[in-house]
Amino acid sequence: QVQLVESGGGSVQEGGSLRLSCAASGYTIIDYARACMGWFRQAPGKEREWVAAFERGGSTTYVDTVKGRFTISKDSVKKSLYLQMNGLKPEDTAMYYCAAKAYCSGGYDYWGQGTQVTVSS
Repeated sequence: QVQLVESGGGSVQEGGSLRLSCAASGYTIIDYARACMGWFRQAPGKEREWVAAFERGGSTTYVDTVKGRFTISKDSVKKSLYLQMNGLKPEDTAMYYCAAKAYCSGGYDYWGQGTQVTVSS
């Protein structure tokens, strides 16, 4: 059973940085290295939005609004997924969720509980 636990959220001023972490359990190191995982966010009153992801083969993708500011990475030994967020803007304020796919060809099957990011101007 895969479990995901996010951490690292907080409150920052516009232009600041945060690094989110997502600790995974239920994977072997090899399986985790191959896993397709991503970050999503949901602001109050808005639909959940995909932010960044590791796709099949290890390629990374980002929503246009965070390109050049956010970086997704993972440590397979630690079984941890990260989201480095620089140049934060008030519109980045949201609950951020880590998610993983059981199969890279499918949808996201496993979700963390979320970590709150608040950016003030």
